[in-house]
Amino acid sequence: MTVLTAQPDAVPAGEEPPDTGERHRLTALTGLAALSLDAMASVAYGPEAIVLVLAAAGAHGLGFTLPVTLAIAALLAVLVASYRQVIAAFPDGGSYAVAKAHLGRRTSLVAAASLVLDYVLNVAVAVTAGVAALTSAFPALYDDRLWLCLAVLVLITGVNLRGIVESARAFIVPTAVFVGSILVLIVVGLLRSEPVSTATAQGHASVLADDATTVGALLLLKAFASGCSALTGVEAIANAVPSFRVPRARRAQRAEVALGAVLGVMLIGLSVLISRFHLQPVEGVTVLAQLADASLGHNWAFYVVQFATMILLALSANTSFGGLPVLLKLLARDNYLPHVFALKADRQVHRHGVLALALAGAGLLVFSGGDTNTLVPLFAIGVFVGFTIAQVGMVRHWHIERGPGWRGKAALNGFGALLTGVSALVVTATKFGEGAWLIVVALPLLVGGFETVHRAYARIGERLGLGRIPEVPHRDRSLVIVPVSSISRLTSEALTAAASLGDEVRAVTVCHPDPEDRAALHALERAWAEWDPGVPLVLLHSERRTLGRPIAAYVRRVADLAPGTRLTVLIPETEPERLWQRLLQNQRGAVVAHALRRETDAVICRLRFRLP
Repeated sequence: MTVLTAQPDAVPAGEEPPDTGERHRLTALTGLAALSLDAMASVAYGPEAIVLVLAAAGAHGLGFTLPVTLAIAALLAVLVASYRQVIAAFPDGGSYAVAKAHLGRRTSLVAAASLVLDYVLNVAVAVTAGVAALTSAFPALYDDRLWLCLAVLVLITGVNLRGIVESARAFIVPTAVFVGSILVLIVVGLLRSEPVSTATAQGHASVLADDATTVGALLLLKAFASGCSALTGVEAIANAVPSFRVPRARRAQRAEVALGAVLGVMLIGLSVLISRFHLQPVEGVTVLAQLADASLGHNWAFYVVQFATMILLALSANTSFGGLPVLLKLLARDNYLPHVFALKADRQVHRHGVLALALAGAGLLVFSGGDTNTLVPLFAIGVFVGFTIAQVGMVRHWHIERGPGWRGKAALNGFGALLTGVSALVVTATKFGEGAWLIVVALPLLVGGFETVHRAYARIGERLGLGRIPEVPHRDRSLVIVPVSSISRLTSEALTAAASLGDEVRAVTVCHPDPEDRAALHALERAWAEWDPGVPLVLLHSERRTLGRPIAAYVRRVADLAPGTRLTVLIPETEPERLWQRLLQNQRGAVVAHALRRETDAVICRLRFRLP
């Protein structure tokens, strides 16, 4: 047995080694910029979601804003610690890999489907929220919000098609400006004893209930579940570990911890200011805008915060572009999606995953008309399902491994699974009538789609004999058939190539009963006899003016008369010098190839002859 292995070319002295693709991967900093925008931007609506729920209990209810936020921050700490462990134990797939290893195939598909839905929804929600902030500042643009949403989506898609590192570099500055402005807002606000300005909220009706004073457990639970929307995106880094530079797990862990620290500080700081300034939610003005007004005053700094929030909300869709293509690659690798999703372009881009996400996001934008409120009820359910499955899987992981301190790690993951599981149930129940039922329906449909693709690949693998040793290759008699219509340099090149491929070569031409076609046929026969290429010319008579079917019928007859012969049809075609010149071609080759592929088992070769 002889096995030949191609050796990599040696690198001459003084020259750079070949590009391994590492420079197109993420560092901890660029990973934070590329994969945390969703989580960072959630501080613009997370605290507000808590306040709006507690406002139903009046001013007394708003007093629970900080305790609820602290509970969410505690859950955030549990999630960060959990996903840090997920990164170390399963660097190739996050929630999907955990569930696949410890909870079974079907549960892993549920986790994958929930993440797919969440990523797609995140794109639509992020873009519509960013455009909503823009149209709030410039009301004249309100009627054009759908086109603005689609334009933002095209921009983000274009950046990501250039590579995840390029997108990370493009978004570092907006991320830094947003985080910096929020931290400045918090620090300045903590130094003030009362609001500097309330101009933003003046003239707007309060949504605070006047007659409700009871704060029940259900209300607090609902506020907690609503505020947990600030935790979406925490899992994105764990799902995109393969996009980091080596050592991948260590860099991803650093990015995860940094995300948790920054997000926790911002959430708690904003909630402290809400309580400090006794802020009340009003219609038409965001809580973050009121906090910026109260801390910084109604001046240029206020507009910096608003503009940075608008930009980051729109760009937070990039989290999905960093996480979903990697997840689709893993599903394609396991035969649950078409294999095309596992292919990479030059810049480590899963181009088909990026484009599929863009198309799905565009569909949701058109469905919602660019309205955030239509999409928000559907948001965050999927990510909580993924959270819960991942942490239940990690509990089983620690129970099986039983390494040092496994009981504490399992308890941490189990506590997190309990919290996120309850949150998923509460969010689904409270928003079911508002559109969350669509997620409940879409989730099993998506899992069913994965199963259908997997069964199709299994049938293909069975017919190909994958995993079994095939018979030893042997040589069969071969016949090459070449369709021709005239004598030219292209014909000569085709017959030369055919003679190199097969034991016997036949040229075929289709003739029709029209007088004009008969005259052309006689001219071709005379020229062929004069040329005498050593290849017989077979005339295929057809009553109809078709080209592909007569050739396919002839190939079938030859196959019946000479069983065991390998039949190849070599179709000569010209390759124009310029792209636009392809419009001048008659497409006969495509017509013949289509008929042969549909009606015969012959091997089809399309010879491309480049015009000099």
